[in-house]
Amino acid sequence: MPALAATKFEAEIVWLGVVTDRAAALPSAPLEAMELTFDGPLGEAHGGMTRPSCSRVLGLYPRNTPIRNVRQLSIVSEEELAAIAQEMGLEALDPTLLGATMVLRGVPDFSHVPPSSRLLADSGASLTVDMENRPCTLPARPIETQHPGYGKAFKPAAANRRGVTAWVEAEGRVALGDRLRLFVPDQPVWSQMPRALRR
Repeated sequence: MPALAATKFEAEIVWLGVVTDRAAALPSAPLEAMELTFDGPLGEAHGGMTRPSCSRVLGLYPRNTPIRNVRQLSIVSEEELAAIAQEMGLEALDPTLLGATMVLRGVPDFSHVPPSSRLLADSGASLTVDMENRPCTLPARPIETQHPGYGKAFKPAAANRRGVTAWVEAEGRVALGDRLRLFVPDQPVWSQMPRALRR
């Protein structure tokens, strides 16, 4: 029995980009199309099969432990990006300033699609959602450069709207205008979640 259920939702790719040198700068460079490989998007500095662990997983590993890279892509939704900009008091927010890889249109509450959901392109390329990408302060500097006085407003405005991180499960090409079909895990929410997270 299939463990992933097709949904009625399709997302249109409205923007693509890569960060070519993460040590130099966070902003990404726009693309018309992208080759997705098992190492992530071709030319993406956040790619690779593994990555050094960071503050997000300090409860599991010492910093810089080599771990599987499930953060090959940063995917945000056009609708949530607009909501972030509105809350910040901006007319629009350029995805390059966030170091985004992909902007999608058409999936409501995109930042909270279930972990392990799949986004499947007609080319056969498939992305596996890792989890919600919690907002951090890194985009503040490029935002501040382009919109003086607004950099610090990003993190609170992006809460629950920062999109997801994902990794490439099946290789292929994607381009602007392509549609990605959303599949979600066909299982209920874990019954012990409230008890497990009770402080």
